[in-house]
Amino acid sequence: MTPAILLSFLLGYFALLVGVAYFTSRNSSDNASFFIANRSSKWYLVAFGMIGTALSGVTFISVPGAVGKSEFGYFQFVLGNAVGFIIIATVLLPLYYRMNLISIYTYLEKRLGKYSYKTGAVIFLISRTIGSSFRLYLVAIVLQKFIFDAWNVPFWLTIVLCLLLIWIYTHKGGLKTIIITDTLQTVFLLLSVILSIIFISKSLNLDITGTFEAVKNSSYSKIFFWEDFMGSKSHFIKQFLGGIFVTIAMTGLDQDLMQKNLSMKTIKEAQKNMFTFTGVFVVMNIFFLSVGALLYIYAAKNGIDVTALKTPDHLYPEIALNHLNIIPGIIFMLGLTAATFATTDSALTALTTSFCVDFLHFDKKEDQQDKKLVNQRHMVHIGFSFLMVAVILVFKAINNDSVVNSIFTAAGYTYGPLVGLFAFGMLTRKAVADRLVPYICIISPLLCFVINTHSMQWFGYAMSFELIVLNGLITFLLLWITGKSTVTQTEF
Repeated sequence: MTPAILLSFLLGYFALLVGVAYFTSRNSSDNASFFIANRSSKWYLVAFGMIGTALSGVTFISVPGAVGKSEFGYFQFVLGNAVGFIIIATVLLPLYYRMNLISIYTYLEKRLGKYSYKTGAVIFLISRTIGSSFRLYLVAIVLQKFIFDAWNVPFWLTIVLCLLLIWIYTHKGGLKTIIITDTLQTVFLLLSVILSIIFISKSLNLDITGTFEAVKNSSYSKIFFWEDFMGSKSHFIKQFLGGIFVTIAMTGLDQDLMQKNLSMKTIKEAQKNMFTFTGVFVVMNIFFLSVGALLYIYAAKNGIDVTALKTPDHLYPEIALNHLNIIPGIIFMLGLTAATFATTDSALTALTTSFCVDFLHFDKKEDQQDKKLVNQRHMVHIGFSFLMVAVILVFKAINNDSVVNSIFTAAGYTYGPLVGLFAFGMLTRKAVADRLVPYICIISPLLCFVINTHSMQWFGYAMSFELIVLNGLITFLLLWITGKSTVTQTEF
């Protein structure tokens, strides 16, 4: 498939999103619409659209690529994700709705204090910027290799172009627009992965039953790993616990996905959204793992040297764009583009919301249609776009791991203190030494880094995604040790 065809497809897809954005934002472009969609979102649209946001280009490319090394072991992590989503629906969402929050970090101010609140908001800004940048990076390197290298376009310009396209259709309508565009993009994402399985199976001369048997009987289908608890990162307990706490942190304590839940009228609708989303999320990850197994089976049958690829993340695009015919290639680009835009547009909106509410205090302004406030919001939106460009360029220079591993490892360091802060607020009645909280939330990740770096040497233990549990626990203990007195309020 030629770069010109792929670029034409990308621009056509973008034009569709701009059209959707125009119709969803033409009657309302104030801050209330941008931040929480005037609390009028339909739960089924949010549930469906969240699938695209949660899966992202990383799931689309990196999870299938990682099958060659970790088999279906990632599904252990997904099972933990499912438990984490249930905890969010039954524990965190009732709290957020009871307190009528716009930014979920205002809970920390009411329960722990001003410094805790600002620290939590900063942690989110750092965590979401890094995570979303890593996700966009993965897709950008695919676009660079298969489209923009043909015209000698520098990588930084590819990143700027992607973010410019996203900014154009999100800067006005915000969350109200994104709920609709994410629904549309999730349709494309699901269609893409299902059709990918069909086309790869067809190229292997397999019917539905044959495809199932081929995946089941392959060397990649092992799900549960119970061997060598101390030395293996793939052990079920490590993956499962990591999945629970990473989900609680990256979804339940993250303004991005919670912002969509808070845009619904009632807690019941928000909970229906989370339960529905959980079921579909688990099934879709089975599909992506199956795509990975089929890709490796295809590569073996057709003599494709997977070891020659720079990273396993390149396997899916390599086969889809260079070895299958034009239709599977277009389907791949459709899913990849949908996953990328759905994740990044949502992140930019959440980052803008958090900064405007938590640091510029837009929620305390009476006139949400004030042009000055709207212009400030636009500038914040642009500022985070440029920040993501910088993070991506730094990540490109230093990364040598699978992007999916990099994302969850980074989350262990950055989201861990949020887990500790919220756990302390919800599980204890103690007050914190509020001025010490920023220092505690710096010390804890640093201690985790030292422990993680030397865990094999000191304890013979290989740290995996459960790093976030350790980080949250250290934060919790430091908050407890430095805490001053009990809290008398009962509304939290």
